[in-house]
Amino acid sequence: MRGDDAGALAVLELLAEDAPAAQYEALLTRARAAGADDATLDALTRALELARSVQARAHRSRQREAALTALVDTAHDLTSPYDIDGLLRLITRRARRLLGFDMAWLSLSRPDGSAYVRTSEGETTALNAGLELGTGRGLGSIAQARRSPVWTPDYLTDPTIAHAPAIDAVVEAEDLHAIIAVPLRRGDSTLGALYGSDRAVRQFTPDEIGVMLSLADLAAVAIEKARLLEQTRDQVTELEAFGSRTHTALTRVRYLWECHARLAGLVLDGAGLPTLARATADALDGVLQVRDPGGRPLTATGELPGLDEEAVTKGALQALTDRRPVRLPGDLWLAPVLAGAEDLGVLLLSASAPLADEDVRLLQLAAQSVACLMLIQRGTAAAEGPVHDELLADLLDRPHSVDLHLLERARRLGIDLDRPHVVVVSRPEGGELGKAVAWATSYAYRTGGLKGVRRGCIALVLPGTDASDAAHRVSGELSPLLGHAVSTGAAGPTGGPGEVARVYAEAVRCLDALTALGGAGGTASLQELGFLGLLLSADHDVEAYIARTIGPVLEYDTGRPTELTRTLEEYFASGASPTHAAEALHVHPNTVSRRLERIGELLGPDWQKPARALEIQMALRLRRTRTVLHDRRAAAGRSAASPYAAPYEAP
Repeated sequence: MRGDDAGALAVLELLAEDAPAAQYEALLTRARAAGADDATLDALTRALELARSVQARAHRSRQREAALTALVDTAHDLTSPYDIDGLLRLITRRARRLLGFDMAWLSLSRPDGSAYVRTSEGETTALNAGLELGTGRGLGSIAQARRSPVWTPDYLTDPTIAHAPAIDAVVEAEDLHAIIAVPLRRGDSTLGALYGSDRAVRQFTPDEIGVMLSLADLAAVAIEKARLLEQTRDQVTELEAFGSRTHTALTRVRYLWECHARLAGLVLDGAGLPTLARATADALDGVLQVRDPGGRPLTATGELPGLDEEAVTKGALQALTDRRPVRLPGDLWLAPVLAGAEDLGVLLLSASAPLADEDVRLLQLAAQSVACLMLIQRGTAAAEGPVHDELLADLLDRPHSVDLHLLERARRLGIDLDRPHVVVVSRPEGGELGKAVAWATSYAYRTGGLKGVRRGCIALVLPGTDASDAAHRVSGELSPLLGHAVSTGAAGPTGGPGEVARVYAEAVRCLDALTALGGAGGTASLQELGFLGLLLSADHDVEAYIARTIGPVLEYDTGRPTELTRTLEEYFASGASPTHAAEALHVHPNTVSRRLERIGELLGPDWQKPARALEIQMALRLRRTRTVLHDRRAAAGRSAASPYAAPYEAP
């Protein structure tokens, strides 16, 4: 075998064994040492060059095969359900490992053209992640503008690149030199750029550039898919939230309809205002108060402490103007009660929780239900008004002929005359009796009483025992309605239907006395008129007057040796002098002073004022007179019963 053939065979053997490059050099060295001629050495050198070329091609083939395998694996991985951040981390990690980069990162573009680093792999500082790349600067901007890969063997020294200080600072901090940027192409636009970099100066091979470009194209498709998936998820979440809101709204609307139907049913069933207010308060989980146009409470389901009446007044004006509920400070709501353009009052609601739109709508519907109830009550009162007037006329004109037939008529109207009633007589001082009569008809119906018109005055027979309170309530509603003063007299309570006429006469005398005393436009009852009321009373209830005036002092003396009553008598008898009173009582002046302090605690701080002092002196004299008369009657009774009384009588 010739020498050159033997050398070629040896090269083939090394090539078949995939021997390292050192063995090839060793083969050439041995040939030189053996004294091979120049032709043999040239042939062996040529064979070695061919072998190296074959070996390089085989290596590149294996690299391409590995790259294709890696791309297939990457494509498979990218089909898995990643979120955007997880997907971008996978892409940068695969690019770095696939091409052996020291560092890889990925940037995304915004709609305004600016870009930022979204994820990074292999960095040694915290400067790269989140870095703002701006527009028109760095390799990424060039790659996206050209829609093709762009690279440089040494970034910082490359004058063809439009540098940015922030980008250069990161490149310098990471000690990067060779950088390649590949656009993430999607249709006619780009989503961002994929970067690879080495910390040494180097050139990128066409195979590396191709693999990088293929990886970027796969990444662009995967990113777009992930974005669409996230958008779909967001839309599904939004649809679910919308469905939940819709279901909640439908539930609230259904509840609103049921509550409104329940309130309407109560109105049609003839329920009273308190029942309707309670149903509304339960539906809205709060405390409800119904007020008339003058701002006075008609009914309430509980206490509303700390009300700012000025804010309520302003809120009522706004609600009447806007014709809808308004919110007041302190989570308080006010709704107008309207019948067309007529103001019937307001609803005040203090809810335990903030009201939703549906709750506010329910409050408005409740106000409409209250308005309907008031109109029905007004119509019913107007229809039954003549019957009520006839009944009251019979009670006043024929007080001694009250029979079972009359009582049955009263019961059919829902009035129990066996219960205590008070009589209120009101006289409008500015005329407009017709408007006052219309109001009185509704008021009597609302309170379960009777109404009549006598001597130009309105007469009301109302359930209750406190004539003064009834007079003030009537005056408080009627005066603002008429816009001028109303004089009111009251008396009672009655002890039965036969006493209505007597109590009415006392109420009229109270009204006349009020006028005579120059108190027109005020209120007066027997209790408020004091001893004058005692004189005006038909039964002259002295006991009640004494108890009302000095009762606490009399009760305090009962069972105690205090003599407060006697001290009070001597005090007034001595001209309100504690010293002279002490002399009459034979006690020390300090004792009288202490007793007077106790009397002040029992009767109140104004007991020595002229009007009150006159009342007290009148009560003391009536008590003294009653005691003397009682003692005389008792002595006369004992004398008449004695068997020895006759012989000693004067002839």
